Amino acid sequence: MADILRTTAGLGGESEVRRLLREHDWSMSPLGPPAGWPPELATAVSMAFSSAFPMFVAWGPDLRFLYNDAYAPILGDKHPAAFGAPFQQVWSEIWPDLVPIVDRALSNISAYFEDLPLTMERKGFRESTWFTFSYSPLHDGHGRVAGLYCTCIETTARVQAERRAAFELTMADALRPLASSDDAIRKGCALLGLELGMARVLYAEVDDGLATMAVPRDWCRPGLAGVAGHTFAIDAFGPELGRAGRAGDVVAVADVRADPRTAGRQGTYLALDIQACLAVPLRRSGRLQAFLMLGLDRPHAWTDADVALARGTAERIRAAADLARVQGTLREERDRSRTILDTIAEGFMLLASDWTVLQINPAGLRIAHMEADDVIGRNHWDIWPEAIDSAAGRMYRRVMRDRVAGTAEYRQRMPDGGEIWCEVRAYPTADDSIVTFFRDVTERKAAEDKLHAADRRKDEFLAMLAHELRNPLAPISAAADLLRIGRLDEARVRQSSAIIGRQVRHMTSLVDDLLDVSRVTRGLVTLARAPVAARTIVDEAIEQVRPMFEARRQHLAVDIADPDATVLGDRARLVQVLANLLNNAAKYTPEDRRIEVAATIDKARGRLLLVVRDEGIGIEPELTPHVFDLFTQAERSSDRAQGGLGLGLALVKNLVELHGGTVLCTSPGLGQGSTFEVALPLMEPAMPTAPPAFATDTAGAASGGRRPLRLLVVDDNVDAAATLGMLLEACGYLVEVEHDSQRALERARQQRPDVALLDIGLPDMDGNELARRLRADAQTGAIVLVAVTGYGQEQDRRAAFEAGFDHHLVKPVDMDELAALLAGIESER
Repeated sequence: MADILRTTAGLGGESEVRRLLREHDWSMSPLGPPAGWPPELATAVSMAFSSAFPMFVAWGPDLRFLYNDAYAPILGDKHPAAFGAPFQQVWSEIWPDLVPIVDRALSNISAYFEDLPLTMERKGFRESTWFTFSYSPLHDGHGRVAGLYCTCIETTARVQAERRAAFELTMADALRPLASSDDAIRKGCALLGLELGMARVLYAEVDDGLATMAVPRDWCRPGLAGVAGHTFAIDAFGPELGRAGRAGDVVAVADVRADPRTAGRQGTYLALDIQACLAVPLRRSGRLQAFLMLGLDRPHAWTDADVALARGTAERIRAAADLARVQGTLREERDRSRTILDTIAEGFMLLASDWTVLQINPAGLRIAHMEADDVIGRNHWDIWPEAIDSAAGRMYRRVMRDRVAGTAEYRQRMPDGGEIWCEVRAYPTADDSIVTFFRDVTERKAAEDKLHAADRRKDEFLAMLAHELRNPLAPISAAADLLRIGRLDEARVRQSSAIIGRQVRHMTSLVDDLLDVSRVTRGLVTLARAPVAARTIVDEAIEQVRPMFEARRQHLAVDIADPDATVLGDRARLVQVLANLLNNAAKYTPEDRRIEVAATIDKARGRLLLVVRDEGIGIEPELTPHVFDLFTQAERSSDRAQGGLGLGLALVKNLVELHGGTVLCTSPGLGQGSTFEVALPLMEPAMPTAPPAFATDTAGAASGGRRPLRLLVVDDNVDAAATLGMLLEACGYLVEVEHDSQRALERARQQRPDVALLDIGLPDMDGNELARRLRADAQTGAIVLVAVTGYGQEQDRRAAFEAGFDHHLVKPVDMDELAALLAGIESER
């Protein structure tokens, strides 16, 4: 263990997993004390502990689980109990999903999965998660697969964001053509229920005067009874529902039986198969209009993403239902629709068969940026001549000709010269006119464009990441092959070792960049704020990048106007910001050129300005506003020998903004250098505080020796008996194996084992009869009898206990359960 801790020393100081490694009671573990671990296991654990990337190692017959600090947040409430536990026990809820992957690794085949969905239970509730990870085999000193190791990253937030964006587009497309409000409600509830895996989703329209809510349509999982057409008293769901709804507040209940707001009315919820409820109120003009209620038949912790998606869907359903009702009213009685049409948010226009505009509502005039006198009574094509050959114009003519409803999207030029995107739907009327509804979807189109652009940048970034990670793997692989040959002199061994070390450090740097950006952008970084002088930031940043300047023979000019100028911030992070900018300048500036770093004071605005100027290759002017965006990198040079992922500037921007500052990039153009300016709020210099003193705890473990349990395994399946016997021997027990009932009876009388594990389905004499004979014999009556059988029905269990068995286990045996059972027997002995 000391070797493992020494190997990982200096990489962040004391850590939780290092403490667990020292303090864990290894006497009961198949792995034994760390001091006796095989070198291969010790090396793998040391590598994992030294990594900033989430990793775990699983070793031994039952794959004991060892992980690093970066992996602990993934475990949630399972940490720290998971440390040293069997893999299957740690992730029992997803074990069926992992078994094929684990089997591949144990068969000496590596596996890689991207965004694999897993339903985990690590915070008290089941939750959907996604992970990108790889499993690789670990070999013992004889070349046999003895375990596996995994590197992984949780991609749940990104996958959920992409799924939610896609869902919103799907919802909009699904609701758009529906002409019935009931259909819109039913469709919206069904899509939301399926997306979130709900048991029930209902849309209830409220009569606030009667304190009731009526359910016109709902959706429920197959096997549950719908409640469409029912009317409920609002108070039946608890008085808090009505109060919160009238205030416009969402009610999120994780468990209706435990929440004080619903415990007194839990019968109503449970009758609807609801144990967790999310109720979203819909108000109009300050009055409660409806509820969208989501129900699960198990406790569930609602997330902010769940609430946001439910809110947005509720508004869409209401808008679709309202629009559908309006369209129905138009078809039945057009003359009475004017008041209603004037209140909807969408534009409405009535066109005669000769294309004269007969009617347009206020929303339509607002979207068109026109007055009624500019539109009513005029020919549509005279008002909007640019629409004649547009998608909307062609759709209008097709609807007028074929009398079949149509839809289109097109870009509309506005009178002020601007442009918007419009979504248009047209319906034929009985008098040869057409009715059209239209709305401004510019924001949605912009969101779609951003989504596509982000997806493209992500793909480009992943391709670059793969390239950057493969580059160091080539020399590592070559050096490893040289070492494997085993005929190298000492100089070649040192050279190969140095190559591997350099390339591993390079890969570690790449992974650290990824993790650092991930933590900062997700708000997981806490700043250790303290007064920091300008000189400290500049000096320490230069010290970090000085080797690069010297290697490239670049000239560094430093100008610190006020060395004592002070900001309140995290010294390490501010040094990281300036070091990243200097590193960036050095990387893209040719040799023998000049780089300037300056710290000046902007007294008028109370800011410290850190400026880095280089004589490098420069940046295209149109790219400068985007150089700080994540997944965006300029092709600043055809020479990529310096490597890197282009994450440094994204990290700089986020860290500076966390400090309340700003960062700006300017460049005259390609070949003319670049300037980066960081502005941070100034403060009055403060007396430095003494750094805290840290202490480490040490712990030792004592172990005592006694005779292990003697076990007798009886099974006519030779392979099954041999496998179980070997596994139990590996756990430290004395094991004898028999395949015949009569020979097992004789051996039990001769050797008197402490425990006998008997198969029930034995030939000639079954396990129950063998148990009865063992119990009846004075020599064997005290043996603890354990049934190990494929028969698991209640009547099978009763028959086994009546025959004299003390315990009943169902094949395949859960080794954790068997280990716990044997441990209990041993402690009683």
